[in-house]
Amino acid sequence: MLSKEDEKLLALLQRDGRASISDLARALSLSRATIQSRLQKLQDTGVIKGYTLELGESYLANLVSAHVSIKVKQKLTARTNTELRQMSQISALYAISGEYDLIAIVQAQSTEQLSHLLDDIGNLEGVERTTSSVILETKFKRHSF
Repeated sequence: MLSKEDEKLLALLQRDGRASISDLARALSLSRATIQSRLQKLQDTGVIKGYTLELGESYLANLVSAHVSIKVKQKLTARTNTELRQMSQISALYAISGEYDLIAIVQAQSTEQLSHLLDDIGNLEGVERTTSSVILETKFKRHSF
């Protein structure tokens, strides 16, 4: 179970993964040594897996994003998941309940590139059918624990 200070530390890091130890310590009214110790503990216990790049809004605004629902032949699920993981334009893949088995979050630099990506996904061995929904506008996005 995380302490309230750990939750606050994680929230600060989600907003700015490059924040310095000094800035984090100041924001939380804790010593630098305490922040370093908490970060090490969170890393050692697997709460923090790593630090990643967050793309800027101006770049993201120019991408075409879509949710792609994917129906998979059950015997080829593992193989299909592996092939989908290798497609760099797929930022997330979720197993879901219902008519479809997976939802992929995809991003492309143009509608033409998106069309080719959707064809590539649909042509994978094991994919029975897909349905796509292009994201027109993001109303809000939350970071969660």
